[in-house]
Amino acid sequence: MHIKMLEEMETRAKFLVTDASPEKVNALRRALIMDVPKLAIDDVEFHLGSSVDAEGNEYESISPVFDEIVAHRLGLVPIPTDLELFGFRDQCTCGGEGCPSCTIYYSLEKRGPCEVYSGDLSCLGDAKFQVKDQLIPIVRLGERQGILAYAIAELGTGRKHAKWQPTHGVGYKYFPTVTIDQSKCDNGGTCVKVCPKEVMNFKDQKVQVLDNDACVLCEECVKVCRTGAITVKWSESKFLFEFETDGSLSARVALTKALESLEMGFDEFREKVASLEG
Repeated sequence: MHIKMLEEMETRAKFLVTDASPEKVNALRRALIMDVPKLAIDDVEFHLGSSVDAEGNEYESISPVFDEIVAHRLGLVPIPTDLELFGFRDQCTCGGEGCPSCTIYYSLEKRGPCEVYSGDLSCLGDAKFQVKDQLIPIVRLGERQGILAYAIAELGTGRKHAKWQPTHGVGYKYFPTVTIDQSKCDNGGTCVKVCPKEVMNFKDQKVQVLDNDACVLCEECVKVCRTGAITVKWSESKFLFEFETDGSLSARVALTKALESLEMGFDEFREKVASLEG
């Protein structure tokens, strides 16, 4: 299996996979979704009772929704992750107690009336782990309502919970090849109108393929072509693959870790098969 990067941004990647099979590409898809670790808030402790601000105003530590719902929303906030610095908490030398090598602490303090956003989370450590997406809504506080909480983020994978899933929109398709026989084409333009992805359009007064990779293999153009000038084919060993991350990891890091996970899984499987043969 070979990978050629076609488009790469910080949180998005599109690449071409060759010399592969649907099973292998789907294994990569599943690894990106379930096996790439990231940090996410897993434990939230809420202050109970009332609190007083600097002006002496008293606020009740409540919000319009249950604390469990607020904790759930905090768990879905993307946390910047450095996989070189952190390990899994249950495998850490601290014995799972929580230390700088496996956990990050955050505080949340806000008094209403106001909106509470992800940007209100304050990292109690290195500023580089401050939440990047500042405008994820958490809860709306009313008059005399306040929230004071401490949250702990730790590593996990999508196999355990969706909040540890760093990638989204993970998908692939057979690599398409759309051709137009100009000797047969009447340049009527019907195919241009029915194509949902604007693969074809007029250029130099002729219908031409302008964005071959965008084809989704629906073959609507073939169905409406009266002259049979259009051919749509695809390769059984060549795939277009793309995905996005939630910002906790870069697309390149996510892809690298997914490939490492696959390699490790294949090695373990090979060893188990070899032991059975022995």
